[in-house]
Amino acid sequence: MPCEPCNASILLSKVKLKYMNTPTSCIVVLMGSSGLIAGCSFGGRFYSLEDTWHPDLGEPFGVMHCVQCYCETQRGRKSKVLGKVSCKNVKQDCPEPSCDDPVLLPGQCCKTCPKGEVDRKQAEAVFDGFEYFQEKEKEDDLHKSYNDRSYLSSEDISSGESRTDFVAVLTGVTGSWLPSSSGVARARFSLTRTSLTFSITYQRIGRPSRVVFLDSDGNTAFEYKTPKGDSDMICGVWKNLPQSHVRQLQAEQLRVTMTTATGRREQIEGKIIKHRALFAETFSSTLTSEEEHSGMGGIAMLTLSDTENNLHFILILQGLIQHRQRDSPLVPIRVRLQYSQHVLREIHANVTAYDPDFAEVLTDLNSRELFWLSRGQLVIAVETEGLDPRHISGFITGRKSCDTIQSVMSSGDALTAGKTGGVGSAFFNLHDNGTLDYQIAGLSSEVVGLTIELKPRRRSKRSVLYDLAPEFDRPSGRAAGSWSRLEARHIHMLLQNELFINVATAHSQEGELRGQIRGLLYSGLEAPRHEIPVPLAGQFVAPPVLTSAGGHAWVSVDERCHLHYEIVVAGLSKADDLSVNAHLHGFAEIGELGESSTNHKRLLTGFYGSQAQGVLKDISVELLRHLDRGTAFIQVSTKVNTRGEIRGRVHVPNNCEFGTRGEVEVAEFDDLFVRDPEELKKDPHTCFFESQHHAHGSLWTPNYNNCFTCSCQKRTVICDPVICPVLTCSRTIQPEDKCCPVCLERKDPKDMKAPEMLDEHPEGCYFEGDQKMHAPGSTWHPFVPPFGYIKCALCTCKGVTGEVYCEKVTCPALTCSRPVRRSPSECCKECPEEDKPPLEHADMMQADGTRHCKFGKNFYQNSDNWHPRVPLMGEMKCITCWCDHGVTKCQRKQCPVLTCSNITRREGMCCPECQEEEEELMKVPEKKNSWRH
Repeated sequence: MPCEPCNASILLSKVKLKYMNTPTSCIVVLMGSSGLIAGCSFGGRFYSLEDTWHPDLGEPFGVMHCVQCYCETQRGRKSKVLGKVSCKNVKQDCPEPSCDDPVLLPGQCCKTCPKGEVDRKQAEAVFDGFEYFQEKEKEDDLHKSYNDRSYLSSEDISSGESRTDFVAVLTGVTGSWLPSSSGVARARFSLTRTSLTFSITYQRIGRPSRVVFLDSDGNTAFEYKTPKGDSDMICGVWKNLPQSHVRQLQAEQLRVTMTTATGRREQIEGKIIKHRALFAETFSSTLTSEEEHSGMGGIAMLTLSDTENNLHFILILQGLIQHRQRDSPLVPIRVRLQYSQHVLREIHANVTAYDPDFAEVLTDLNSRELFWLSRGQLVIAVETEGLDPRHISGFITGRKSCDTIQSVMSSGDALTAGKTGGVGSAFFNLHDNGTLDYQIAGLSSEVVGLTIELKPRRRSKRSVLYDLAPEFDRPSGRAAGSWSRLEARHIHMLLQNELFINVATAHSQEGELRGQIRGLLYSGLEAPRHEIPVPLAGQFVAPPVLTSAGGHAWVSVDERCHLHYEIVVAGLSKADDLSVNAHLHGFAEIGELGESSTNHKRLLTGFYGSQAQGVLKDISVELLRHLDRGTAFIQVSTKVNTRGEIRGRVHVPNNCEFGTRGEVEVAEFDDLFVRDPEELKKDPHTCFFESQHHAHGSLWTPNYNNCFTCSCQKRTVICDPVICPVLTCSRTIQPEDKCCPVCLERKDPKDMKAPEMLDEHPEGCYFEGDQKMHAPGSTWHPFVPPFGYIKCALCTCKGVTGEVYCEKVTCPALTCSRPVRRSPSECCKECPEEDKPPLEHADMMQADGTRHCKFGKNFYQNSDNWHPRVPLMGEMKCITCWCDHGVTKCQRKQCPVLTCSNITRREGMCCPECQEEEEELMKVPEKKNSWRH
């Protein structure tokens, strides 16, 4: 079936909120004489990979000059290259004009200086915030007769973080005052938004004391001090990259160096580059030389074919070609595959001095070669031919990185999905010799089968690779051991996220729980690399919840008594939350066990996706004590189960008897005080709203209406109307500075003004969600960014103790046969009015008589008119739409023909005008019920 042309307006409406949906764009693959040509389809047009454009939405909207779209290269299943479209508003990236009276010319987004005084600073496109949308190729027989959502979760549903991988080969510096080193390092980088994680392995050099990133001018852009240890792996994160460095990284203009501090000081250096082989790499090798101070080395990136025993590899060589050989157009090399000094395969080829990379395929590896490959016993060697040959070589092992190999087993991801409230948590470690260590926890005592499997073609034909059941300890619900018989194909599939764990129980012989074994990107938290996570399950919630979801969490407390956490959730069924498409839509909290101790419960974060991570700095002494005793819990709630979807008991030994330390250190000032406006402008996650910059995660009351609460969520402003709780008291007052009325207490009303009574207990309660103090006795609907006010829950401040008690709203019993929900945000259904039955979406589209119109997500009555809202651009006040008997019609304001030579367009005006003419700009604010910017 050919891909239908994407309608631009429909696609942009999907791009609207990247935290609310993960839509897809059309994927177009054209056949050419050289094979497949990947690209993107947008608005019926085809764009090549890496193309950028301004979307044309057609009349009357026209070209969106302040929106820039980009076709990003991504890898689909089986290493197929695909294109993904994402769009962003680039107006906030416009340069600051140098003149006093800049003008906005027709067809432009940014203001410029008139009469040729154009500011030389160009608006730079920032691609780090792109959300990539695509539909990936699925197996023909997948998802027809059985459920295997765990497999789809990683392939079709991103974790909310677009990722770009880079690599660098570090060798000795020949032009430095330091002697050239024999050391070689291989560095792999992953860019997610504005954080760059790196995994570095090194050989023939002492442990480096620091890793330094250099910009295009050779200046230090970032320095990472490596922790002490005897490992040959360095793990780190460069957070909040400035946009200039992100662009240099994408343009391959950054370099990385490592320097040792002990013994003979050495330095190695390399350029950070993109490489197509990173998508499919499952085996790797670091190639070194036996010569001292050689300054040469290389890496090999290898992968097996999906169906045949062919070993594909790409070599990146550095320093192997001598300067005298650079005059020759081609340099002959010999590549060998060896086992214990025996040559198994040999390839002769030529490389150029300026591009020494080399790619080849070793076909039809036999069973012995595959066995040696799985055990890390094969050597790949490269040698130049001629009078003075130079030689580098290295062992081939499974790909190394700082990522965590883990799995969450849930009933929602079982082959036959269910809701049991159970969970399984698995943690793996792959060694160079092909041995896979595993630790599994959280299982019930009713387990009768525990296996590692492939994705089955049919439910009746499960492909079991390894039986873990003999290592299962029934009383503890744990299994620990090693799988030493991994084949090379199994290692390849493990590192491609293609293996699963299946848990069979007495109630479900085929499998009650199932989870995909997948890599979890290193986030800077060390606990996932060394510790067993805490299982999170519905059966641990009080009272237990029969949910399809499961999860696990890593929790640690550092030397400053700050709590670090990382949570992974799987198996949330689509029926539970249709709007999130099997991704978690909720918030996480930590507290002590026992329902009577809610005063020591803390909100960790509100998040959307399958993962959440962060740091909690201001923890109470009591909560730290419960963590130390093992009487604390971590809980994830969703809109369906606001009082807990999954939960787990947490034990984190610590020595924090006096609470969190170091809150007033200089490094923490950003968290305690208002940040400098200039710094906010540089932060890529900052929101620009009402002529002000707001930090990510901040809340504020907008100027246009104090009955709204706005929050900044990574460059996206979300404003929600304040929802006032229903008051049951007989006397209420309306404070001047408040949006909602409050109850007037009757303690001693004489001679006491109402506002004074609100402050008689200044202690009150602090609620983390809205970051506000609430008066004792007051009630409110909790505000949880980025989801807004939760109308199905009601919180109460219990007296001077500061205890916040939140409970689910109890809906009244209804007597009508067909209750309705007035709006999607309402919590309780109600009986419709007999004379004015409410129109549901289906009714509005199918009702007899006057037809209604649907535009975006809104419905309009006949003859209604409105200004359309375009995602990333907001309300289009120069365009008016109206509903004409079920047909939406739109028209742009007609502008007069101008005869002057100097034409400009002032901000906020619909029509261009002559520059000499001056008209006052009248701005009329409009109040809206709920909107997204």
